[in-house]
Amino acid sequence: MQFPRRGQPAPLDERIRTLGSRALRRLGYTVLSARDADEAKRIAASDSGRIDLLLTDVVMPGLNGRELAEELRRTRPELKVLYTSGYTADSATLVELEKGDVAFIQKPYTPLALAQRVREVLEG
Repeated sequence: MQFPRRGQPAPLDERIRTLGSRALRRLGYTVLSARDADEAKRIAASDSGRIDLLLTDVVMPGLNGRELAEELRRTRPELKVLYTSGYTADSATLVELEKGDVAFIQKPYTPLALAQRVREVLEG
């Protein structure tokens, strides 16, 4: 974990997560934000409300996005998943995801593109 010093920008992953969360909140979505898979699992376990969508990076330390989705779907089988990645070189994981019926958005994306893709997944 990194803690930026005063005057230094936050790490890129944190800025992307913050930007996406803000954009979705402005559109009326309730957003539960997590730094990693362990935090996402804790949040999902402690939240008794409905969670409609998991937006997760394909590549993460510890559990990857697919593994996180599988774990969360054990208790929330209706959960829809939107995967994202900035690593086109991680072809093994992306090919594995493409074999299934999965939703994906490539980084970098604009807030508008994210909002449109989220809506498509929720309606699909």
